[in-house]
Amino acid sequence: MLRFDNVTFSYPGSAPALEGVTFEVNDGEKVGLIGANGAGKSTLMKCVPGLLEASGTITVGGLAVNRENLAEVRRKVGYVLQDPDSQMFMPKVIDDMIFGPVNYGLSREEAEAGADRVLEDLGITRLRDRYNHRISGGEKRMAAIATVLAMGPDIMLMDEPSSSLDPRNRRALINTIKGLDRTMLIASHDLDMILDICSRVILLDGGKLIADGKAADILRDRELLEAHSLELPLSLSR
Repeated sequence: MLRFDNVTFSYPGSAPALEGVTFEVNDGEKVGLIGANGAGKSTLMKCVPGLLEASGTITVGGLAVNRENLAEVRRKVGYVLQDPDSQMFMPKVIDDMIFGPVNYGLSREEAEAGADRVLEDLGITRLRDRYNHRISGGEKRMAAIATVLAMGPDIMLMDEPSSSLDPRNRRALINTIKGLDRTMLIASHDLDMILDICSRVILLDGGKLIADGKAADILRDRELLEAHSLELPLSLSR
């Protein structure tokens, strides 16, 4: 479903932010992407929908990520940004949810019907007609996920989805993500969340792929994690 083959990227005047990264995510997998600050997680995510242009090859559902395929690739990929305020730009939640589908050719009625189904599935129908500036941070993060799901993506990318959430909203978010039938790549410092959601983990450090394996194995390896400036999940360190 998603493949990286020798992917390398450098910001101007800097050492490579990604260097020779190769791995694939199979259909239906939920894969955690972990690493310390500056490891390359967000950079890798941005390369998938073509927000950054890397060398090497990235394919999404068999389509190479290049300028010719970019529109079709972006229809297959949903990207939940770290800051929902950077994603929610319309007055109301429903306006954000139908913006993409309408621009892809659906009527407003069709787009609203699809949005209503997503809101019901996520249990947040109460947010439908709320103003974005009047909902809480946790509600806005759930609304951002709903906005992406309304596009019907095959693959979801999530960048630090649990950041700044209180315990109740964090648990609601985890339960929501676990219940979604989507291929996912989730970048996070919240290793307990990754352990709870993901069956597989990829560890990056300095833009290089350090480890790729079962989440339970990698996240229990204290020596490996500490060597790359990470700590055991709290649930495993007691």
